[in-house]
Amino acid sequence: MNKIKVLFLAANPFKDLNLDVEVRSITEKIRASEYRDHLQLIPALAVRPDDLLQLLNEHKPHIVHFSGHGSELGEIVLADNNGAPKVVSIKAMKALMTTLKDNIQLVILNACYTKEHATAITEVINCAIGMNAAIEDPAAIVFAASFYRAVGFARSVQEAFDQGLAALALEGFMDNSTPEFFIKDGVDPSEVFF
Repeated sequence: MNKIKVLFLAANPFKDLNLDVEVRSITEKIRASEYRDHLQLIPALAVRPDDLLQLLNEHKPHIVHFSGHGSELGEIVLADNNGAPKVVSIKAMKALMTTLKDNIQLVILNACYTKEHATAITEVINCAIGMNAAIEDPAAIVFAASFYRAVGFARSVQEAFDQGLAALALEGFMDNSTPEFFIKDGVDPSEVFF
């Protein structure tokens, strides 16, 4: 069986997120899962816009995970060549996913205000998760780690999303409604397995 590739894209131009902790937490949950040998986490840090094309072409992931910042204007914030913030519009991200959609089944945007990105992405990709508001860094980490633990136990994408929400509630994050799940028309997320 081929490995399920998870491309973990991260950008932190404001230097205020614990992205290394998120990678570590996800890695720990994958290692503790039943099908750990079938999941490959590929971290890419300080991602710039052109890196997206390179990394998606190079790795051909099944899951694309972005951790970083999203703006209230609906933009994802990457880094430019000097490490300064560089925004990526919804239109640009949808165009990227349209050209590189061959293997990608799921996009997770673990960043504030990424709901519109996720909605647009599901016009071309089966499933996407975005945040409908700001999300605290510790909550984002708990959600992501729990999501991948469920995937590592061969749960469906729907079950993995639900377990991420349950983990937020169990850890006392009162607003566990921030992550939202979006699905392409005609796709049943309870039938999407990795």
